Amino acid sequence: MKIRQALFSKGVTGFFFDDQKAIKGGLKQNGFVYAGQPVTPGFDQVRQAGESISVMLVLDSGQVAMGDCAAVQYSGTGGRDPLFLADTYIPFLEKHIRPLLEGKTFATFTEAAKFFDGLEIEGKRLHTAIRYGLSQALLDAQALSTGKLMAEVVAEEYGLPIVPERIPVFAQSGDDRYNNVDKMILKQANVLPHALINNVETKLGRQGEILAEYVAYLSKRIQELRPDASYAPVLHIDVYGTIGIAFDHDPKKIAQYIHSLEAPAKPFQLYIEGPVDMGEREAQIDALAEICKELKALGSTVKIVADEWCNTYEDVVDFTDRKSCHMVQIKTPDLGSIHNIVESILYCKQHGMEAYQGGTCNETDLSAKACVHVAIAARAERMLAKPGMGFDEGYMIVNNEMERTLALLKAKRS
Repeated sequence: MKIRQALFSKGVTGFFFDDQKAIKGGLKQNGFVYAGQPVTPGFDQVRQAGESISVMLVLDSGQVAMGDCAAVQYSGTGGRDPLFLADTYIPFLEKHIRPLLEGKTFATFTEAAKFFDGLEIEGKRLHTAIRYGLSQALLDAQALSTGKLMAEVVAEEYGLPIVPERIPVFAQSGDDRYNNVDKMILKQANVLPHALINNVETKLGRQGEILAEYVAYLSKRIQELRPDASYAPVLHIDVYGTIGIAFDHDPKKIAQYIHSLEAPAKPFQLYIEGPVDMGEREAQIDALAEICKELKALGSTVKIVADEWCNTYEDVVDFTDRKSCHMVQIKTPDLGSIHNIVESILYCKQHGMEAYQGGTCNETDLSAKACVHVAIAARAERMLAKPGMGFDEGYMIVNNEMERTLALLKAKRS
């Protein structure tokens, strides 16, 4: 691929930036926003509009490759890079990155992606959002230059077989955790509902009673609305460390509570994401590993998913090697360049760890579509429907891109 020109434009994302620390501190919602002051550096409000930057690479052929720089909803916490604001970073891209793109020729996507992923400007690596968006555009550029699909480029460069089969799609509800579940069941999402359990008092319950009631509701509602028993989605709920808060970060009590959710979830498999947030990486690995050990002793079938403090390829390796969970969320914007996503999925698969190619509601249509191709090529266990918290839009973007890609891959085989 030869890049003639690099352009950058300001955009919005599919959701918002939220100050997780402030919210977990007990702030109440006031309509769609939160009442109270932010505590995480960079935030002007507890909830503020999500921003993105589009990267457009004009190739020698005149074709335009695109990617979107975007960061997670809960930026600035859990070991992640700070808030990503377009007006701050477009001048940086114009000054430092444009000269490294224009007039340059790259032989492969991975060569280009690894160059920018490791690049340091003034002694610092690029913000993860920049590496993420750049790598999407570079993958698109290689696909356009070679006349291949992005999934084919990834598979070819990593020596992977092309498997034209669906990746299970995981839908997230946001706070509308009842109406959106009905939508998910009607559209037969493979995994649901996320549920956004980020507050002990209002969403989990001091003894976990609110969540237990919700899990029972999910099981009952699926069985009421599904057309037949062949539709059996996996239940996957993100609790943002609230179980740890409610049960004093005691691994035994936490495991006993999580195990108690198995019965109301039946007949469906249950995953609990982020049961604790210990505030730093090593403590997080140790705590999750201890919870898993306790669950095993109880004979529980509930599985634990790592999220907070598992941000990079190196983190994925460590969480996997130390058997701290049953599944890791590979939170796509946090890994920077998307070649790290590929390598994280492959490492998990090689070492007996389930790989959930996640991300954030705070992404864009472009980043979501690029992630579909990565998931198909690397064969993640599931991938997130994104962006947004309304379910329908993100599910449409991911599902339809997947179906289009699979149809094209199958046609090439025939």
